[in-house]
Amino acid sequence: MDTSPTTRSSNRLDPYVDRYAARTAGMTQSEIRALFAVASRPEVVSLAGGMPNISGLPLDVVAGAIDGVVREHGTVAMQYGSGQGIPELREQITDVMRLEGIEAHPDDVVVTVGSQQAVDLVTRIFCDPGDVIICEAPSYVGALGVFKSYQCDVVHAEMDADGLRPDALRAAIASVRAAGKTIKFLYTIPNFHNPAGVTLSVERRREIVEICAEENILILEDNPYGLLGFDGEPLPAMRSMSNDNIIYLGSFSKTFAPGFRVGWALAPHTVREKLVLAQESATLCPPQFSQMAISAYLASHDWQGQIKQFREMYRERRDAMVSALEDMMPAGCHWNVPSGGFYVWLTLPPGVNAKAMLPRAVTARVAYVPGTAFFADGFGSSSMRLSYCYPTPERIREGVRRLAGVIEEEMELRQTFGAIDTIGGRLAPSAEYPSTDTQ
Repeated sequence: MDTSPTTRSSNRLDPYVDRYAARTAGMTQSEIRALFAVASRPEVVSLAGGMPNISGLPLDVVAGAIDGVVREHGTVAMQYGSGQGIPELREQITDVMRLEGIEAHPDDVVVTVGSQQAVDLVTRIFCDPGDVIICEAPSYVGALGVFKSYQCDVVHAEMDADGLRPDALRAAIASVRAAGKTIKFLYTIPNFHNPAGVTLSVERRREIVEICAEENILILEDNPYGLLGFDGEPLPAMRSMSNDNIIYLGSFSKTFAPGFRVGWALAPHTVREKLVLAQESATLCPPQFSQMAISAYLASHDWQGQIKQFREMYRERRDAMVSALEDMMPAGCHWNVPSGGFYVWLTLPPGVNAKAMLPRAVTARVAYVPGTAFFADGFGSSSMRLSYCYPTPERIREGVRRLAGVIEEEMELRQTFGAIDTIGGRLAPSAEYPSTDTQ
C-alpha cells in the first residue's frame, strides 16, 4: 500500500492541510456568514443580518459627489495614496467625533478599510498568541473572529441592562492575572451594543475608564452605532473622558453606506505610527477613491440631517419589532428594548436551544442568529440576536409571527419528549449571561 506523502495528501479534501500556519486553525466561518445563502432568499424573512438600510440615502447627491470627484480629481482619486488616509477626510472625521465630545487632531486619525480592519490592525500590533482580550458577554462576532485568528484567548465579562458591569470587569482582570496571563486590551461596544442592544451608562463609562487606567489596560472602543440613538443627543464617548490608553474606532458604514468600506482609528500618537505601518503592510493604502467620495459627500450634503432620517427610520423598525414581540412571543421569552442601533437580544424559555431550533425556523421561512455566535466559550444557546435594521415594519412583524410559532412548537416538543440540550457534552444552562432583559 502506497503511504507516501504525495498519496496521503491526494486523498484529502485539502491537500495543503499540513502546510498552513497554526493560526489558520482559528479561521472559521461565522454563524452569520453561514446563514447568508438561506437568509437572502426572498421567501425568508431575515432577522439575522445587520445590513444598514440605505434606501433613504439621496443617491442623486451621492452620484453628484462621485461625478465631481472623477471629473475634477480623477487622476488623484484612482492613484495610490497615503497609508494614513487623505488629510481632508481625516479633518472631517474629527468633526464627526466632536458630536460625541471627542477633541482630536487629524494627525492621530488613521483611515482603514472599514472599522473591521481597524480591529485587525490593533490586534496585530498588540497581541501575541496566548495573550488575553477581555470582551463583553456576548460580543461582536467579527471581532471574536479576528481575536481567534491571532490565537488570542478571549475572557468574557458579564453585562446587564446598563452595559458592561464594572464588578465583572474587575473580576475578569483578577482571574486572568491570577492565572499568570497577559491582558492586552478590553474590547467594548458601548453604544447600542452588537449583539445585545444595550448601552453603557455614562457613570459606568467613567468607572471603566478609571479601572483600566488603574490596571494599565488599553481600551479598544468600537463605536459604529453611536450617532444612531433614538432619544436625545449622542452620549459622550469613552475616548472623550481620557486622551490616554483608549483607541477609538469609527465607521461610515452605518451612518452613510457600507459599500465604500471606510472606517477609522483614533489612537495615541505612538500607537498611530504602528497602525500606519501595519496598514501599509496590509493594503499599502486605504482606497483613495472611497475616501474622496465620502469627503465630497460630507462637504456637499447635510450629513447630520441624513443621519437624523436614518435614526427615525430605525426607530420605526425598532418599534415594530418590540410591538410584535409583545403581541406574539410565548410566555418565558424575554428581550431588551434598545435605545438605538440595530439589534434586540432575545432570551428563550429554559431548555429551548436557539442553535438547535434554527433549521426549523428556516423551514418556517424566518432567520435569526443564535447567541452562540457571540461567545468564545460555548455559551449563548438560550439566546438569539434579532435585527430590525433592514426589513420593512410589515416584514418584521411577519418574521416575528413566524418565529413565535417555531418557539411555541419547540416548547411543545420539549414538554412532550423532555429533551435535554447539551453544549460540548455538558448541560446547557437554563439562563445564561448577560441579563439584559427589560421585558
